[in-house]
Amino acid sequence: MTQNIPVVKKILNENDLLAQQIRQRLEATDTFALNFMASPGGGKTSVITRTVQALRDEVRLGVMDGDIVELDLRELAQMGIPVSLINTGGQCHLDANMVFSALPSLELEALDLLIIENVGNLICPAAFDLGVHANVVIASVPEGDDKPYKYPAMFKGADVLLLNKMDLADYFDFRVDYFRRGVEALNPGLAFFPISCRSGEGFDAWLAWLREKLATHQAQRSEPNS
Repeated sequence: MTQNIPVVKKILNENDLLAQQIRQRLEATDTFALNFMASPGGGKTSVITRTVQALRDEVRLGVMDGDIVELDLRELAQMGIPVSLINTGGQCHLDANMVFSALPSLELEALDLLIIENVGNLICPAAFDLGVHANVVIASVPEGDDKPYKYPAMFKGADVLLLNKMDLADYFDFRVDYFRRGVEALNPGLAFFPISCRSGEGFDAWLAWLREKLATHQAQRSEPNS
């Protein structure tokens, strides 16, 4: 096992160098970027689609999806949103090299917000910096309330947490307080929004958070010598 450690460090170091180049590219084009992560079935695509529907008339959006097929991008493309498939070849996560290679597929200068949909996984994606401004982690009620305790790295690295499928809370023994205690132990003060893609519950608060982040980013970019 010890022989593998230098290899892992090298991979992560190279990833971090590329992530920094991605940040520089995003800053040069004044594009705010989000990395959406969740387990399979957690609701990444549904949350992204509903977010795009709410913001597309006020924000210039683009979406990258880490997958092997374009299925999740079709509805967004039909809405006239620029989209790009990052073909993962079946890998369990996106890395900075994949994202960096895909950047030319979208005209970043024409985007205010870039959304990246990572591969459905609560382990591997947490280890790879993609050069984005914020990591969005989506958990869901049917998955159970123990996820922060089982996958601490994912929740520790989150900038905002969306607890999805709250419309199903009455059908599952999901202890929100227990879930939040686990999250707070790892990431105190993390922005947390219980939501439902089906009913729309909580989306106003999530969108308000995102609008505030976008406005702050734009204001900072507009300052002299920024």
